[in-house]
Amino acid sequence: MKPLSILFAKRLPSVSLQFRLVQQCRTGSHFLYLNLFLFLGLSSAQAGDRPNILFAISDDQSFPHAGAYGTEWVKTPGFDRVAREGLLFNHAYTPNAKCAPSRAAILTGRPSWQLEDAGNHMPFFPTKFISYMEALKAKGGYTVGYTGKGWAPGRADDESGNPRQLTGQPYSKHKAQPPARGMSSNDYASNFEDFVAAADEEKPWAFWYGATEPHRRYEYKSGVKKGGKKLSDIDHVPSFWPDNDIVRNDMLDYAFEIEHFDNHLTRIIKHLEETGQLDNTLIVVTSDNGMPFPRVKGNEYEYSNHLPLAMMWPQGIASPGRKIDDFVSFIDLAPTFLDLAGLDEADSTMQPTAGQSLVPIFQSDQDGQVLPERDHVLIGKERHDAGRPNDEGYPIRGIVTKDYLYLHNYEPDRWPAGDPVTGYLNTDGSPTKTWILEARRNGTNTDYWQLNFGKLPAEELYRISDDPDCVKNLAGNPEHSKVMQDISSQMEAELTEQQDPRMAGKGVIFDNYPISTDSSKFYERFMKGEPTKAGWVNPGDFETGPID
Repeated sequence: MKPLSILFAKRLPSVSLQFRLVQQCRTGSHFLYLNLFLFLGLSSAQAGDRPNILFAISDDQSFPHAGAYGTEWVKTPGFDRVAREGLLFNHAYTPNAKCAPSRAAILTGRPSWQLEDAGNHMPFFPTKFISYMEALKAKGGYTVGYTGKGWAPGRADDESGNPRQLTGQPYSKHKAQPPARGMSSNDYASNFEDFVAAADEEKPWAFWYGATEPHRRYEYKSGVKKGGKKLSDIDHVPSFWPDNDIVRNDMLDYAFEIEHFDNHLTRIIKHLEETGQLDNTLIVVTSDNGMPFPRVKGNEYEYSNHLPLAMMWPQGIASPGRKIDDFVSFIDLAPTFLDLAGLDEADSTMQPTAGQSLVPIFQSDQDGQVLPERDHVLIGKERHDAGRPNDEGYPIRGIVTKDYLYLHNYEPDRWPAGDPVTGYLNTDGSPTKTWILEARRNGTNTDYWQLNFGKLPAEELYRISDDPDCVKNLAGNPEHSKVMQDISSQMEAELTEQQDPRMAGKGVIFDNYPISTDSSKFYERFMKGEPTKAGWVNPGDFETGPID
């Protein structure tokens, strides 16, 4: 039998309003208390029983690379179960396809252009921005913790200079031999079990499971040799890469790492079942940005920002098994969690969020498009990895609709993936990257280099319904000029409303924010021959001289 909260979902107030009403009425008469719940269609236990929140995030996984989306060369039974018994989102996007700014958007409910320093990669996280995990602990009465990768890379200190716990108390005692080199030895599932065992049974909890897979580096050919995969399993190699054995092996190694993340997710779900906590736990599974390959992670294309997302909550999601076509941005997650926790944004001490709660979608019984207004998202970036003169970034703003992706590149004279002489630092080292760079150097193929590393025009427009690889730029096509004008104007109007400094001609502020790591002034130090560290790229990624 379904909980009454689901049966009456269409006429219920929001979860946060339900919880506040319960708290208020507990100080009143029994008569008022009883009549309130007759109106809500709830028992007192159900209304006051706020859900646990499990947030599971892989590190660098693109849409549609999960079994629930029809990708057969990646086996994800954990993700698929969450989708099958909950909701599968077809249009989920990060505002910024890089680790630190993407995770900052999740934690704060604000896009990069509203996060000051935290809109960049490797920043000093401003003290004014409180994370939803900090708010749930301090104001919501939740027990909070995490294992693996929380918010990173960068520094997040409080006003006294002490490290903050943006994702809660760390749990990392348990280690296990991973199935391939390059994978973490963190026994994520066992560390989650430690958290649950230590949690106060009288309080709800929120946990951040942050795997470091499928972040590079990979054990080359591990997908075939250890994962039992075949090169022929891959049904589509993106057209901006060569379709050869090197790239296919690279993709299968990436798939094998996703499966490691999913194996631990499956174990975590099983533990929730065994401890009787699954029914009232919201499970959210996603990634921070797209796959760590050229023209994906660190860019703003479909494979970069479009991410897998599934949610389940047996006690709180109506009509499970639905596929949702509403556009969802990562800035919607924090408002959703606050809503479910019964915590008013004004009382949370968080800065105002730009996102909107997803609870109305939970309460609906509709497939496809649930809320008509959720028909687009805004995306963009500023500085990611260092490597350009003066620590300059590559600023982009964009808008994604069902059919189109529009991008405005504000500094098209800069190198989008980072300066060639400093190794294209915004693209992780990989067999795929090496093949593309060597093909340009030896003259066998320059087209792939141009697609992945060449300079870009000021505007790009792709009809993603027909061209999800984003290789046919329609920005100069007269047939699409009105569409481009309409959506670019919509983008700029919304960014202006959100007080994006770049819309006011003040975008240089993002280049002036300091870098929190030893990558600061990388270009200048490298050109002087000083020691520099860039362990995420290969020594052969550095060009020996300037490229015109």
